[in-house]
Amino acid sequence: MTDPERDATNDDPAASELKQKLLGFAADFPFFQHMGLEVEDMAPGYARVSVELVDHLRNPNGQMHGGVIATLVDMSITQAMLMTDTYQRVRETRGIMTNIDLRMKYLRAVGAGRATVESRIVHEGRRVVHAASTVTDDRGKTVALGDATLMIVLGEGGKSEKNEKKKS
Repeated sequence: MTDPERDATNDDPAASELKQKLLGFAADFPFFQHMGLEVEDMAPGYARVSVELVDHLRNPNGQMHGGVIATLVDMSITQAMLMTDTYQRVRETRGIMTNIDLRMKYLRAVGAGRATVESRIVHEGRRVVHAASTVTDDRGKTVALGDATLMIVLGEGGKSEKNEKKKS
Protein backbone atom coordinates (compact mmCIF):
# COMPACT_ATOMS: atom_id res chain seq x y z
CA MET A 1 0.00 0.00 0.00
CA THR A 2 1.39 3.37 -0.99
CA ASP A 3 1.52 6.24 1.46
CA PRO A 4 0.43 9.26 -0.59
CA GLU A 5 2.47 11.50 1.73
CA ARG A 6 5.62 9.80 0.45
CA ASP A 7 4.68 9.48 -3.20
CA ALA A 8 7.55 7.72 -4.99
CA THR A 9 6.69 9.55 -8.20
CA ASN A 10 8.26 12.70 -6.69
CA ASP A 11 11.73 11.12 -6.85
CA ASP A 12 11.37 9.08 -10.05
CA PRO A 13 11.19 10.99 -13.35
CA ALA A 14 9.78 7.97 -15.24
CA ALA A 15 7.03 7.48 -12.62
CA SER A 16 6.28 11.20 -12.65
CA GLU A 17 6.00 11.12 -16.45
CA LEU A 18 3.67 8.08 -16.29
CA LYS A 19 1.53 9.83 -13.67
CA GLN A 20 1.16 12.94 -15.83
CA LYS A 21 0.33 10.81 -18.88
CA LEU A 22 -2.35 8.88 -16.94
CA LEU A 23 -3.84 12.07 -15.44
CA GLY A 24 -4.04 13.57 -18.95
CA PHE A 25 -5.66 10.41 -20.32
CA ALA A 26 -8.23 10.44 -17.49
CA ALA A 27 -9.07 14.11 -18.13
CA ASP A 28 -9.81 13.31 -21.79
CA PHE A 29 -11.52 9.93 -21.26
CA PRO A 30 -15.12 10.20 -22.60
CA PHE A 31 -16.78 8.18 -19.80
CA PHE A 32 -15.04 10.26 -17.12
CA GLN A 33 -16.17 13.43 -18.91
CA HIS A 34 -19.74 12.11 -19.19
CA MET A 35 -19.86 11.34 -15.46
CA GLY A 36 -17.88 14.42 -14.44
CA LEU A 37 -15.21 12.30 -12.71
CA GLU A 38 -11.96 14.09 -11.90
CA VAL A 39 -8.82 12.15 -11.04
CA GLU A 40 -7.22 14.49 -8.51
CA ASP A 41 -4.18 12.41 -7.57
CA MET A 42 -2.66 9.00 -8.06
CA ALA A 43 0.40 6.99 -7.10
CA PRO A 44 1.20 3.27 -7.15
CA GLY A 45 -1.55 1.74 -5.00
CA TYR A 46 -3.39 5.00 -4.34
CA ALA A 47 -5.90 7.27 -6.09
CA ARG A 48 -8.19 10.15 -5.22
CA VAL A 49 -11.14 10.81 -7.56
CA SER A 50 -14.09 13.17 -7.15
CA VAL A 51 -17.37 14.09 -8.79
CA GLU A 52 -19.59 17.16 -8.46
CA LEU A 53 -23.28 16.49 -7.87
CA VAL A 54 -25.19 17.79 -10.89
CA ASP A 55 -28.83 17.22 -11.83
CA HIS A 56 -28.32 14.19 -14.11
CA LEU A 57 -26.47 12.35 -11.30
CA ARG A 58 -29.37 12.66 -8.83
CA ASN A 59 -31.74 9.87 -7.84
CA PRO A 60 -35.52 10.53 -7.65
CA ASN A 61 -35.05 11.85 -4.09
CA GLY A 62 -32.62 14.52 -5.30
CA GLN A 63 -29.53 12.91 -3.77
CA MET A 64 -26.45 11.58 -5.56
CA HIS A 65 -27.42 8.22 -7.05
CA GLY A 66 -25.80 5.22 -5.34
CA GLY A 67 -24.68 3.96 -8.74
CA VAL A 68 -22.65 7.14 -9.22
CA ILE A 69 -20.91 6.54 -5.89
CA ALA A 70 -20.24 2.89 -6.81
CA THR A 71 -18.83 4.02 -10.17
CA LEU A 72 -16.64 6.56 -8.38
CA VAL A 73 -15.23 3.79 -6.17
CA ASP A 74 -14.74 1.37 -9.07
CA MET A 75 -12.91 3.95 -11.18
CA SER A 76 -10.75 5.10 -8.28
CA ILE A 77 -9.62 1.56 -7.56
CA THR A 78 -8.67 1.11 -11.20
CA GLN A 79 -6.70 4.37 -11.10
CA ALA A 80 -4.90 3.15 -7.96
CA MET A 81 -3.74 0.07 -9.89
CA LEU A 82 -2.49 1.78 -13.05
CA MET A 83 0.94 2.74 -11.69
CA THR A 84 1.64 -0.56 -9.91
CA ASP A 85 4.17 -3.11 -11.14
CA THR A 86 1.34 -5.65 -11.28
CA TYR A 87 -0.65 -3.57 -13.77
CA GLN A 88 2.46 -2.83 -15.81
CA ARG A 89 2.94 -6.60 -16.22
CA VAL A 90 -0.70 -6.93 -17.28
CA ARG A 91 -0.22 -4.20 -19.86
CA GLU A 92 3.11 -5.56 -21.15
CA THR A 93 1.68 -9.07 -21.64
CA ARG A 94 -1.64 -7.82 -23.03
CA GLY A 95 -3.42 -9.52 -20.17
CA ILE A 96 -6.54 -8.43 -18.31
CA MET A 97 -7.37 -6.94 -14.96
CA THR A 98 -11.02 -7.22 -14.06
CA ASN A 99 -13.14 -6.46 -11.04
CA ILE A 100 -14.77 -9.67 -9.80
CA ASP A 101 -16.40 -8.28 -6.66
CA LEU A 102 -17.39 -4.71 -5.75
CA ARG A 103 -19.11 -4.16 -2.42
CA MET A 104 -20.59 -0.90 -1.19
CA LYS A 105 -21.79 0.27 2.20
CA TYR A 106 -23.78 3.51 1.99
CA LEU A 107 -23.72 5.53 5.21
CA ARG A 108 -25.31 8.89 4.34
CA ALA A 109 -26.62 10.79 1.33
CA VAL A 110 -24.82 13.42 -0.74
CA GLY A 111 -27.32 16.18 -1.46
CA ALA A 112 -24.95 18.88 -2.73
CA GLY A 113 -21.32 19.53 -3.55
CA ARG A 114 -18.62 16.98 -4.32
CA ALA A 115 -18.10 13.37 -3.36
CA THR A 116 -14.44 12.38 -3.13
CA VAL A 117 -13.07 8.86 -2.87
CA GLU A 118 -9.66 7.75 -1.73
CA SER A 119 -8.76 4.21 -2.75
CA ARG A 120 -5.83 2.12 -1.61
CA ILE A 121 -4.59 -1.25 -2.71
CA VAL A 122 -4.41 -3.28 0.50
CA HIS A 123 -3.24 -6.58 -1.01
CA GLU A 124 -1.47 -6.96 -4.33
CA GLY A 125 -0.91 -10.60 -5.17
CA ARG A 126 0.07 -12.20 -8.47
CA ARG A 127 -3.51 -13.19 -9.30
CA VAL A 128 -5.75 -11.39 -6.79
CA VAL A 129 -5.79 -7.77 -5.71
CA HIS A 130 -7.90 -6.34 -2.89
CA ALA A 131 -8.66 -2.62 -2.58
CA ALA A 132 -10.51 -0.46 -0.08
CA SER A 133 -12.14 2.94 -0.56
CA THR A 134 -13.62 5.69 1.57
CA VAL A 135 -16.00 8.24 0.06
CA THR A 136 -16.43 11.60 1.78
CA ASP A 137 -18.54 14.69 1.16
CA ASP A 138 -17.47 18.36 1.19
CA ARG A 139 -17.70 18.41 4.98
CA GLY A 140 -15.29 15.49 5.30
CA LYS A 141 -18.08 13.17 6.46
CA THR A 142 -17.82 9.55 5.34
CA VAL A 143 -20.74 8.82 3.01
CA ALA A 144 -19.77 5.35 1.77
CA LEU A 145 -17.21 2.58 2.10
CA GLY A 146 -16.30 0.30 -0.75
CA ASP A 147 -14.01 -2.60 -1.39
CA ALA A 148 -13.20 -4.69 -4.40
CA THR A 149 -11.42 -7.83 -5.47
CA LEU A 150 -9.66 -7.72 -8.82
CA MET A 151 -8.47 -10.69 -10.84
CA ILE A 152 -5.16 -10.48 -12.70
CA VAL A 153 -4.63 -12.63 -15.80
CA LEU A 154 -1.34 -12.18 -17.63
CA GLY A 155 -1.44 -12.52 -21.39
CA GLU A 156 0.84 -14.40 -23.74
CA GLY A 157 2.36 -11.31 -25.36
CA GLY A 158 5.52 -9.65 -24.11
CA LYS A 159 7.32 -10.88 -21.03
CA SER A 160 5.05 -12.93 -18.81
CA GLU A 161 6.14 -15.06 -15.84
CA LYS A 162 5.39 -18.16 -17.91
CA ASN A 163 7.69 -17.02 -20.73
CA GLU A 164 10.42 -16.05 -18.26
CA LYS A 165 10.29 -19.50 -16.60
CA LYS A 166 10.62 -21.24 -20.00
CA LYS A 167 13.84 -19.34 -20.64
CA SER A 168 15.39 -20.52 -17.34
